[in-house]
Amino acid sequence: MKQKNISRRESTKGLVRGIETFIEVCALSVLYYAFWDTFYNTASVPLYEYKGKYVLMGIYAIILYAVCNNMDAFRFGDLRKLDLGLAQWIGILLTNVLTYFQLCLIANKMISPIPMLLITLADFIASLLFIFLYVFIYRHHYAPHQMIMVYGSDKAISLKIKMDSRRDKYKIAKLISINEGYDKICEEIIKYETVVLNDLPAQIRNDILKFCYENRLRAYVAPKISDIIMRGAKDISLFDTPLLLVKSTGPTFFHRMLKRVTDVVLSFIALIIASPIMLVVAILIKSEDKGPVFYKQKRVTRDEKEFEILKFRSMIVDAEKYTGAQLATENDPRITKIGRFIRATRIDELPQIINILKGDMSVVGPRPERMDFINEFCKEIPEFKYRLKVKGGLTGYAQIYGKYNTNAYDKLRMDLLYIENYSFLLDIKLILTTIRIMFSKDSTEGIDVAQENEQKAKNLLEDLNKEND
Repeated sequence: MKQKNISRRESTKGLVRGIETFIEVCALSVLYYAFWDTFYNTASVPLYEYKGKYVLMGIYAIILYAVCNNMDAFRFGDLRKLDLGLAQWIGILLTNVLTYFQLCLIANKMISPIPMLLITLADFIASLLFIFLYVFIYRHHYAPHQMIMVYGSDKAISLKIKMDSRRDKYKIAKLISINEGYDKICEEIIKYETVVLNDLPAQIRNDILKFCYENRLRAYVAPKISDIIMRGAKDISLFDTPLLLVKSTGPTFFHRMLKRVTDVVLSFIALIIASPIMLVVAILIKSEDKGPVFYKQKRVTRDEKEFEILKFRSMIVDAEKYTGAQLATENDPRITKIGRFIRATRIDELPQIINILKGDMSVVGPRPERMDFINEFCKEIPEFKYRLKVKGGLTGYAQIYGKYNTNAYDKLRMDLLYIENYSFLLDIKLILTTIRIMFSKDSTEGIDVAQENEQKAKNLLEDLNKEND
């Protein structure tokens, strides 16, 4: 009965979130209509009568929903309030900019932007109220489940440390090793609402999953590389035995052509918009220590092709002359004053727009790495070269959903999720989400934070070993 109640509660979550989204979009659209009718529906702009004005409001609602939804702006209860606010405000701003130019086209002239700025301000305030209300509802009606994690190796425990950072959503109350045996594990997990399976051998993982399915237990599974590859498979239903076709080729020729056209158009527009910022940053870098403005480095892209990636220099000249190639730490003394700012705001990546125009990179794709780093990673993770099925990108799954300190295996899994599920709409979604992520501090965590989390995982493992002795 307990599991049925949990299942019923979870089944309503999507419906509740859909209703909340509908109410907010309608409210913001009505707000837009009220301002438009007051300030723009005048003699200076062609008047709308009958149902035409409602069509205009409907178009606004569609654009607002499409932009905000692709930025994950309606994931109430999943994202933190700050991330929801950033996503909604950026989505509202983009929607209102598009709507302003739409009204200019209707009026056949440039109209005053002041009323649109007032609409935007009112939207910001309204969206903030909705966010606080919906997060309050979510936290009071969908409290974190009591979870048990089944882990297969000592390294797998690090996932608990990550999930502990979101105690508002996840609550891992118990850890149990795969060494305890199938019967003991089943005896324990039936006591909990949700199960997390991480780094388990295939056979026992399948057995535990079937047990969870039979007993209506929710299960989170950390996928293996083979699982991710199969996610991009095509269903074959020609026989009475289901088949999955894994093409293993990455995006098709048509997709690559479409992607290249999109890259050229977006990077050209971005270069025009970013040029003033790039000029100011170049002057600041040059004035700080008289060194070169750009930093060039050999990176590897699709089919192991090497190219020189461009970045604004954020470290002292010859930073790796004595230390060799190494990742930066959070308080790295090699980082310059202006470098610390442009790294935190991702402005140091802007020159890569030129790499995209040249065809060395794509807007979206796995982060291009150095060949020596790839070779080093491949010693431990031979599948790391799978990332080279597509061009390296300025942004992507790992850059958005990972952090600076995310380990190589997790980056590989996220990059493969992108490669195996590629679509044009996915690229648009990731580009829009990148705008929000640029303002998120979490994604810039340095190696120091990773080392701190590793120590927490070691301490937790020691405590578990003491309990089992």
